[in-house]
Amino acid sequence: MLIRLDPRSAEPIFEQIVFAVKAALARGTASPGEKLPSVRELARDLAINPNTVVRAYEQLERDGVVVRRQGSGCFLTDRGSELGLAQRRRQLQDLLRRAATDAFHLGFTAEDVRAAMEQSLDQVQFDKNEKETQ
Repeated sequence: MLIRLDPRSAEPIFEQIVFAVKAALARGTASPGEKLPSVRELARDLAINPNTVVRAYEQLERDGVVVRRQGSGCFLTDRGSELGLAQRRRQLQDLLRRAATDAFHLGFTAEDVRAAMEQSLDQVQFDKNEKETQ
């Protein structure tokens, strides 16, 4: 799994790692059961502090994206969030509200946001379908 960071981004590095792992799963470029690099290995590869990787892995574990196996490392899971449907819907609404607000402040219209969301959904689905046919 390839993780790239944007040092110029306002998004914290640990959140960039979390998003990269989740995006790889959504696109199908990473698979459930796949082992993540060790904390030291990823920290070395990305030239970042190991504590940043630990923080990202802890967040991924809280989100149910990875499971830690003592002495073996972190592995991607195939289970979704253990939160109830109502809680997940609230989180989805919050995510979309934030994205819409940020887009508005960037000067985009509601139609621009809808089109971008459709394009993003289509791309994730295309990437996943592409991976499944390989």
